[in-house]
Amino acid sequence: MFDFMYFPDNKLEYIPAFIMVLICVLLTFLAIHQFIKFSKKEEEKARMLEKQLMENKLESHK
Repeated sequence: MFDFMYFPDNKLEYIPAFIMVLICVLLTFLAIHQFIKFSKKEEEKARMLEKQLMENKLESHK
């Protein structure tokens, strides 16, 4: 019935798969961490730009 599923009798065959999953999880964690870091930098740049624009707007109304 489930001929497509393969469960090895020798459990040592799981080690390479576990290592690959571990590598993928670590790379995913690093990628998400880099996205968050980049996002925070962009957010700070946007705040500074908004602050400059608001200051320029206030100065032009005087």
